[in-house]
Amino acid sequence: MSSGSHRLDRFLSRSLSINRRDVKPLLAQGRILVDQQPVIGVEQLVDAFSQIVFDGRVLQSRLPVYLMLHKPVGILSATSDPQHPTVIDLLHREDKTDLHIVGRLDRGSSGLLLLTNDGRWSRALMAPEHNVAKVYLVTVANPLTPDYVQAFAKGMYFGYEDITTRPATLEILAARLARVTLVEGRYHQIKRMFGRFRNPVLGLHRIAIGTLSLDAARATGQSRDLTPTELRGIQG
Repeated sequence: MSSGSHRLDRFLSRSLSINRRDVKPLLAQGRILVDQQPVIGVEQLVDAFSQIVFDGRVLQSRLPVYLMLHKPVGILSATSDPQHPTVIDLLHREDKTDLHIVGRLDRGSSGLLLLTNDGRWSRALMAPEHNVAKVYLVTVANPLTPDYVQAFAKGMYFGYEDITTRPATLEILAARLARVTLVEGRYHQIKRMFGRFRNPVLGLHRIAIGTLSLDAARATGQSRDLTPTELRGIQG
């Protein structure tokens, strides 16, 4: 079910296989509870995470899930694949098939990956207008120079899509190691930007999304729920 809001009478009509005009008497009799409260108005809005009970029978009781995963190299950012293991295969949860990925990483990349069952949250987080920064550690084959810093900050034009990338920050940490921060995620963007210098990317590791940093205590392949503080921070 989508996490968008919809009218309660529509949900009850579908769930109980009754006509929508038959919903109002059930509400008037106090037989419907939403989030443990009796409901009177058919126009009340509910969403995928509303608890809805009819005559003591739970029709819907679903909690939002927000996970961080330390993605290993070689694992697909996908919910299923006939040939390769996916990040969903790494999870040991009954509700894992209900989750989707927020901001993918290439199969050859590693680091922070978010998963959720809340479509509104993931869409808002990845919306370009929200300018959520993504931070990567990038290992390249050849030494870095100040020219890289200037080129990334200026943005690069890609003729195939007829677009210019938004300004990105590149910090040189070692001869062949950089920290790159960007607010967009175009197809293979970082690899293509280094490709302008004919400098192959050997390793790409995401360490942060917005205010949320990869938990250093999570080994590759491990995941955990976001804390309330982390969730408020990245939402806000």
